[in-house]
Amino acid sequence: MNKESIEEKIVGKFFSGLDKNLTEWMANYGLLILRISLGIVFLWFGMLKFFKGLSPAEDLVRNTVYFVDPDFFLPVLAAWESLIGIGLITGKFLRVTILLLFLQMPGTALPLLILPEKVWTVFPYGLTLEGQYIVKNLVLIGAGLVIGATVRGGRILNDAEDYIR
Repeated sequence: MNKESIEEKIVGKFFSGLDKNLTEWMANYGLLILRISLGIVFLWFGMLKFFKGLSPAEDLVRNTVYFVDPDFFLPVLAAWESLIGIGLITGKFLRVTILLLFLQMPGTALPLLILPEKVWTVFPYGLTLEGQYIVKNLVLIGAGLVIGATVRGGRILNDAEDYIR
C-alpha cells in the first residue's frame, strides 16, 4: 500500500495545479507567440536584405542565384520575406502568407546543393555557420506547418478532456 506523506500530497497537488495552469496558458497563447515570433524573424531578415551589406546572408544569396541579377533579386527576396513577416505578425491573409513561406523555403536549401563548399565542413554532417543558418529553416518549416493548421480553425488543446468528437 502506498502511503503518501502530507508533504508529498501538498507538493503533488501544487505541482499538478501549476502544471495544469502552465499547460493551459501555453495552449491559449503558444500559437499566437509562435506566429508573431516567426513573423518577427521573417520581417527582420527581410528588412536587412534591403540594405546592401547588412544581411549576413547576402553573399550566400548572391552566389546561389547567380543565374538572376542579384541586384534585382535581393530586393524582391527582401520584399517577399518582409511580406511573410507582416502577414504573420498581423495574422492577416494567413493562407497567402503560409503559401509565400512554403514557396520561399525550397530556395533557402539551394546552397546545400549549389555551394557545398560554403555549407559543409564534412559532408553530410559537418555544417559551417552558413550551413547551420540553412538547416535551421527546418524549424521555420515546422512552425509554418503548425500555423498553417490553424487557418481553418485548428487550435491546441491543453487537455485531452477538451477534445470533442
